[in-house]
Amino acid sequence: MRLIDRYIFRQLLWPTVLATVALSGLAVLSESLSAIGILLNQRQSVLVFAKVVLLAMPQLVVLVLPVAVFIAGATAINRLHRDNEIAVCFANGASRWQVISPGIRLASLIATISLAMSLWVQPLCYRELRDTLESARTDILGSLIRSGQFTHPGPGVTLYVQAATEDGAIHNLFIDQIQGDGRETTIMAREGRLRRGPGNPVLVLRHGETQERTAAGQLTFLSFDLYSLDLQSLLAGESTVIYKASDRYLHELVRPATGSAWEQANRGGLLSEANARLSGSLYVVAFMLLAQAAIIGGGFNRFGYGGRIALAAAVAGLARIAGFAVQAASARTPDLNGLQYGVPLLVGGACVWILFRPRAPLNRRVAPEAATPLARAA
Repeated sequence: MRLIDRYIFRQLLWPTVLATVALSGLAVLSESLSAIGILLNQRQSVLVFAKVVLLAMPQLVVLVLPVAVFIAGATAINRLHRDNEIAVCFANGASRWQVISPGIRLASLIATISLAMSLWVQPLCYRELRDTLESARTDILGSLIRSGQFTHPGPGVTLYVQAATEDGAIHNLFIDQIQGDGRETTIMAREGRLRRGPGNPVLVLRHGETQERTAAGQLTFLSFDLYSLDLQSLLAGESTVIYKASDRYLHELVRPATGSAWEQANRGGLLSEANARLSGSLYVVAFMLLAQAAIIGGGFNRFGYGGRIALAAAVAGLARIAGFAVQAASARTPDLNGLQYGVPLLVGGACVWILFRPRAPLNRRVAPEAATPLARAA
């Protein structure tokens, strides 16, 4: 029977790989559309755009794996059943478990990979993604300096640049900043250049003038040939990165830091995320069982199994929606976290019952009145 096991395993493996690649491609396309703003609004390079998309891949793959397993399982098992290969296995003495077990082993392997990606790969990539997005947000040339546009990078700050080049050269710059104490400073310069170094970025201005108006209304005027302006003061807020629940490792989700106000205020959401990651891999096995139950769990149908597969797909969709709903509810009510495991276990348990439920034996006796003359003579 080992030959049959390996054959069924291979028949399930390649459709799973193809379905995963196809669904991941669609997910990447969707993520690319949402990340296109980094390329357009923040004036970042194509490499930064590609990095953002690739760093979002682990979570996308984890989300599509259960769906890919269901599609591959339903497709491969339906083909085997349609070609009577499943019937040949049963006719040669294979038990129902021997026919089902290759799919369970494949789903368990994929579930282990999904769990590892959720617990370690996803936080690692999402932390780097968060740092990349923050770096793009605080990039001075991208977020502050836009040719021919008035921008407001911070409270009370208005900036205008007539022309700016990628190498940091600036022509005809205007900056107006209103301080919290009522003072207003206006800077105008014909030329400038952005200097990046180990510290804060500095804008070196040439041939310009500054005007400062105090809260009392007094005006001070100064012209300059060379002036250095620290641009960090123009940014909106601080550049401190706060990692969200999706960016954190399991131990950080289960044990929030007592010294972090954000973590203490979001304890429910962090705990819900931890249980969602642990329970997410169970959907892979449950959906493989669902695909097997839709075809092998029922009787023979000469018209095909499209109706059963469609019903199983609807059950899979409802189960996944229920899982997301329970996760959202668990963030507000931590006592509901156990239901995150209950949804896939309920689906898997129902499928196991369908696959192995006792079946009534076929009645092979022929009624006397329905027997043929040859049978009665015998």
